[in-house]
Amino acid sequence: MATVLNVYLNTVLVGQITPLPGDRSIFTFAESYEQNPERPTLSLGFLGLDRQLAYTPQPTQKRLHPFFSNLLPEGKLRQYVAKEAGVHPDREFFLLSLAGNDLPGAVIIRPEGEPPEPEAIAPGPMEAESNSDAPIKFSLAGVQMKFSAIQETNGGLTIPATGRGGSWIVKLASETFEAVPENEAAMMSVAKAAGLDVPAFGVVSIDNIAGLPEGMRQDRRAYIVKRFDRAGSDRIHIEDMAQIFRQYPTEKYGKLSYRNIAEVVWRETGETGLREFIGRLVFNAAIGNGDMHAKNWSLIYRDGRNAALSPAYDFLTTLPYVRGTETLALSLVGTKRFADIDEARFIRLAEQANLPPEIVRSAARDTARRTAAAWSELRHQLALPKPFIEAVDRHMETVPIIAAG
Repeated sequence: MATVLNVYLNTVLVGQITPLPGDRSIFTFAESYEQNPERPTLSLGFLGLDRQLAYTPQPTQKRLHPFFSNLLPEGKLRQYVAKEAGVHPDREFFLLSLAGNDLPGAVIIRPEGEPPEPEAIAPGPMEAESNSDAPIKFSLAGVQMKFSAIQETNGGLTIPATGRGGSWIVKLASETFEAVPENEAAMMSVAKAAGLDVPAFGVVSIDNIAGLPEGMRQDRRAYIVKRFDRAGSDRIHIEDMAQIFRQYPTEKYGKLSYRNIAEVVWRETGETGLREFIGRLVFNAAIGNGDMHAKNWSLIYRDGRNAALSPAYDFLTTLPYVRGTETLALSLVGTKRFADIDEARFIRLAEQANLPPEIVRSAARDTARRTAAAWSELRHQLALPKPFIEAVDRHMETVPIIAAG
């Protein structure tokens, strides 16, 4: 039988994932973690409203508990990692044991008896290994090809063959959709100009990326974004809303609403987080982003215990990629239609989620004004195909909260 996996937050032992007969497993907290009054936060999904642990262990089959399942890659990246490891992609216990030293946030997974090896976290210069068959031991959730990378002094990017460390995410171009790296960089540029909290990002030539696995499509350009869950040798814990609400990745579009997320953001992050959250809703409605699902909203625990809304990520216009009418990924108080997003919709959100209405109203108004101004200023400077610009132009005229300004 496979060995027990220890779960750490940096070097703090949190619990164990124990394999059971029948391809099952179970997660339990360590007694030392349960009794620690200063314990770091693993997930709000394991806490009651009194902030105390409220979790009853239950075995799962093939899939792990949703918190851990959401740490694993999705789509083609999962297929690739599973193939390299000789593991079926549905057997998550074994995938997690493979990827456990480079997971999102501060979670480290190690076989029982092995330390979390904090010294392996620190990024530094590293040349790509010549052995292209070496497995990639990392995990970054998402359906695009993403790799943990180290920025070298010459400005290029290297993907460590061992997958350890790294301070950037590299997202290769889509095999299906046009200009995705340029699209995301452009929309993040507009978001930054509109005053939203975004990390460092850019588009680089594929020639500046060394160590890409053999067989990966190598288009000319890739999108890079600074990892906000890494700070030098430190790992900073994060979790997305699917983890908080104990939803599997396959449920990221269906079971939650923006009201659910708003309630958590207000309760955990106060006015600062709420204003940013409302601003991002307005901005993504304005650009026609139909992909802001549960996994594209995260909390960050910079002190290990208290939450803030993480910097923004995965902003792009999905309008050029859909046939027919695009909609929001989740429901906003009864609608997914961009054409329904007006100021009254946000007031209804405030009423239903018990949010302060004046904060919600002013955040929505201010972001709508700043977004329209930023788009007007930058639209001719963006490295985007002309049809993309025209699609956003037409769309903004149909979104009431933007058109009203």
